Order: sequence, then structure tokens, then C-alpha cells
Amino acid sequence: MGDRWYSEAVVYCLDIDTYVDFDGDGVGDIRGLIGRLDYLARLGVTCLWLHPVHPSPKQDDGYDPTDFYTVDPRFGTLGDFADLLHQARNRGIRVIIDLVVNHTSDQHPWFQSARSAPDSLHRDWYVWSEHEPDNRRQGMVFPGEQHETWTYDRTARAWYYHRFYPFQPDLNVANPAVRAEIKKIMSFWLQLGVSGFRMDAVPFIIEQTEPGNSNSPRHIEFLTELRQHVQWRRGDAVLLAEANVEPDQLPVFFGDSGGSANRLHMLFDFMLNGRLMLALARQDPEPVIEALRDSPTLPEGGQWATFLRNHDEIDLSRLTAEQRTEVYAQFGPDESMRIYDRGIRRRLASMLGNDRRRIELAYSLQFSLRGTPVLRYGEEIGMGEDLSLPGRQAIRTPMQWSYQPNAGFSTAEPEKLVRPVIDKGEFGYERVNVTAQRRDPKSLLAWFERMIRTLREAPECGSGSTTHVDVPTPPGVLAHRADGSTGTMVFLHNLGTDDVEVDLSMLEPEADLPIDVLSDRNYEPVEKLDRLRLAGYGYRWIRLCRGRDF
Repeated sequence: MGDRWYSEAVVYCLDIDTYVDFDGDGVGDIRGLIGRLDYLARLGVTCLWLHPVHPSPKQDDGYDPTDFYTVDPRFGTLGDFADLLHQARNRGIRVIIDLVVNHTSDQHPWFQSARSAPDSLHRDWYVWSEHEPDNRRQGMVFPGEQHETWTYDRTARAWYYHRFYPFQPDLNVANPAVRAEIKKIMSFWLQLGVSGFRMDAVPFIIEQTEPGNSNSPRHIEFLTELRQHVQWRRGDAVLLAEANVEPDQLPVFFGDSGGSANRLHMLFDFMLNGRLMLALARQDPEPVIEALRDSPTLPEGGQWATFLRNHDEIDLSRLTAEQRTEVYAQFGPDESMRIYDRGIRRRLASMLGNDRRRIELAYSLQFSLRGTPVLRYGEEIGMGEDLSLPGRQAIRTPMQWSYQPNAGFSTAEPEKLVRPVIDKGEFGYERVNVTAQRRDPKSLLAWFERMIRTLREAPECGSGSTTHVDVPTPPGVLAHRADGSTGTMVFLHNLGTDDVEVDLSMLEPEADLPIDVLSDRNYEPVEKLDRLRLAGYGYRWIRLCRGRDF
């Protein structure tokens, strides 16, 4: 892949501490991850996204760093991390890491310095108010778990701002020294060999917080500076960002008003994710059609990142209250399955009733839509969640590798594990694990490998254009197409339960030798496009033609 390698990538995200434990202390580590790179290569992964790797008190799963220039000693050393980058590159896998720079831990030396005295070197590295702010709930992110965003520090004798929890004081990006330090952090990891960053909470990174102002100004040009800085350091590095904002605000995160793609390379498509959940809940593709139609036009080089499950909750905040109620009724009927008054803390397999047909349908749909697909660890084998764990930890349980104790994740005693493995019910590790599915050519894991191989043979899915095929279809059926220099693919997905026939004869003039390349079952060979059979919860990927220069 060239400089825009990310447009044809398959991204796999994981937490090092819950993936593989090499040294038997109960915590996953870098050496363990290196030992599973062949597994990821066989799956078809081309980019590995690692959640926070830095030292941390672990009050928020590593999203409270105390040192940006090394790795958590529980995971290993910088030498181990450098070896991981080398070994991954040998297998054609790039590595990007979480860049959490909208805040630090309150135990970070910078904050300890900042609170020590008004004239401290780092005092202005954080956001302070000498007087009690009028609105101590300004910009709150976690309703139900978070009580305020301004906390009084007795040592500093001032109030400090924390968009998230009190132990995560916000950095002051209005300070040039802070912006320079962020660039320095990025330079360090790029020099070590990472291929880019997943930037956490980007709208908050660029916010110049003013006490009492719920609409504090954003320094959007800082993203232009970061893009330029990264490109100079490593020309093919990528910035993948989280920006869950209104759709009309999204284009400025990609580039300036002149149409240049001079800011972020990629954004997670939260709007599409919410609409996908609504479509699956209703068994009606119309929300997906609306999402494709309403997506803002991206500048050349801009790219969406699609996902069904990420490391956080399923965020339904972009849906209406009525739509959220529909999704809750189907996928989060119990209050314990919900979080923050806006989301669901379950994995997809359990949400879909562990119905293999629906799981395949959902991921076939995600991977065939425009953008770069992102896959959460464990989804490829259909892992479930542990709702007895607090908050987001429910879907952050150890990877289930085998029938062995602790699911083959670790040789430590169970009480020493970083988090308990799922050992009961239909999602327990004795029923759901890699070893069992590796031996079964009809397993979900085998299906994912086949589906991703097929995707890699259809680059127009990621780098081409995707449009809804606007023809009369039976209820529940979505038809869409991907066009690029490498050819044209058309996709059919039946979100309903009834077997149907679809008429795509209007596409026949474009078809050289239409052929099924992936489907939920063996259908009759495609001869004409006027009577395409599609089972309930079925899907078909049909290649219409290949590019003339392919």
C-alpha cells in the first residue's frame, strides 16, 4: 500500500493487558502480543491499534497517563515495544497507539508541579480558576457517574478543570508550551516506529476552556499544525481521531474551508455507527441509507473509520430519544446493560442473541460500507461481556484463546488476573475460544478470515466511492455498491427474516461476468441480475466487473 495505506487497511484494536500474558503475572504484556502476531496476520489484520501503553494508576484503564515517554512496566520495556514494531512490520502489520493528551493523571509530575505554587513552571499547563466557577458541571461527559467538572485543590488554592473524572485534569492547549510538548511526544513515538496515532477526544484537545463558558472557542488550527508536524516526521503516518460532534462540524476536522485535507486523515463515523444499530434493531436498512446520504463530503484523502463495537460503550447520543428507546428495547433491555444514559455496554454477539446469521450479516455490512473497518479484539470469535464488572470493563475481559485454565490468557492464579475471564454461560471460554474455532472450518473465526481476504481483493470498498443502489427492493433489503479504479462491487444485505428475490437488472449493462465472491450460503451462480435470491439475514457480495487497468 502507498501513502494512503489506511484507506485499504483492516484495523484491529486491543488492550495489551487483556490480550496475552507471557510472564504469568496475570497481566497481558508486549511479549505475549508478539507471540500472537502470526494469528493477527492470518486473520488479515494490516494495522494494530493499541489502547494506552503508558504508565498509569489505571483509574481509567490507562487513559490517565503519568508519563508519555515510556510504556507501562507491567507491559514490558521500550525495548520490548521496539521489538513489537519490528516483528509486526515483518508481517505487514503497522502499529498505531492511543494519544491521550487532552488530560493527564493527577499523579503526573506536571500536575504535581502545577499545584505546588502559583509561579510553578507547569502552573499554566492546566486550566485553573481562582474563583469558584458559576457552572461546576460545565461540559460534563459521564452523566450518572460524574458529578462535576471543576474541583477545588487545597494545595493549589484554586479550582482545576477536568472534562472527565477529577483524577484527569485537563491540559491547557491555549498554552504554546503545551502544544509544543504534544508535538514532542508524537515525534518520540514516530521516531520509535509507530505508524500514527488514534487521538482521544479531539474536540476537547483543541478546546480553549473558559470558566463558565459552555461554548469555549476551539483552536482548530492546532490540528493543522499537528498534521504538518506528523507529515514532516513521517510522511505516511496517520491521525485517526475520535470526534463525536454534529455532522455539519465534521468537515473542519478533516481540512480547512478551502477544501484541503490538511488536518486529520481519519475520523470514526459515530453517526453511521448509531444508524447501523438502529437498522439492526428495526431490521430495516433505511437508517443506513440515510447515513450514507447525509454524510458530509470529505476532501481528497479524508477517510471514515467504521465500527460496530469499539473499546467504549455503543454511543447512541446521535439518535433521537425515541430511536434510542428502540435500540435499548432490542439490545439493552436491562438497565445493567446501559451506561451514561446514552449507551450500551455489551458485545455484538450477545446483543444479537448469539445468532450466527445476524453476526455475519452485521459484520458483512460494516466491512462492505465506505471507509476503513475497525474490529475489536474477540469479536472475531464472538466473545460476550461480563455485566458484573463496572462500567466499560464489561467488554474488556481477557481474550479467550483456548480450553486451558484462564482461557489460555495467563498461567497466573485466577485471583491475580487483571480482570476475570468469562467462564460461565454460552460465552464462557470453554465454548468460545480461538483453539476450538481454529479446528472448525465453519467457525466464526474461519468466516472472518475468509471475509477479510475477500475484502482485501476488493480495494474499491475502502478507497472507492460507496452509494446506495436506489431500486425497489423487498422490505429489509439494502443494496449498495462500491466503485473504484479496481472495479465495481455490489452488495446485498437482508436485515429481515424472510427469504426474498432482488431485481438488479438495471445494473446488467455494467456487468462483464457477475460473480458471487462472498455470501451467507451457496446460491445459484449469477447469470442475470433480475432474480437474485437472498435468504433471511442473508448477504451477497457480487463483483460486477474489474477495472480495465487492474
